[in-house]
Amino acid sequence: MRRSGGFTLLELLVVVAIIGLLAGYVGPKYFSQIGKAEVKAARAQIDGLEKALDAYRLDVGRYPTTEQGLNALVTPPPGVTKWSGPYLKKGVPLDPWGKAYLYKSPGDHGDYDVFSYGKDGAPGGTGEDADITNW
Repeated sequence: MRRSGGFTLLELLVVVAIIGLLAGYVGPKYFSQIGKAEVKAARAQIDGLEKALDAYRLDVGRYPTTEQGLNALVTPPPGVTKWSGPYLKKGVPLDPWGKAYLYKSPGDHGDYDVFSYGKDGAPGGTGEDADITNW
């Protein structure tokens, strides 16, 4: 009798087990990199907001107030005559976790503070939950 050219059940189970072991080893390492990428993206967005705020200050003579917020970079606030924006091409971005960046002027750490509370959305934290700030 001749044996057919297919795979046996045992051979298929061994291959599935090997794939499962590889996924169990590589998966967590891959997904931990996603969190680091979100933190880097938040830092880059804050840097972009800082540049836009500096351009606003050059035109208007001061930074937007806390009440005017970051939206002053996109639409002219009432009573501001020297506004030459918009200072952001696509509007004010949300942080990588879908929450608005927080803005305070005058800031506790400088002329203004721009920050995100991180993944957990609460002050403090460590790792991906840590605050991302401009100070």
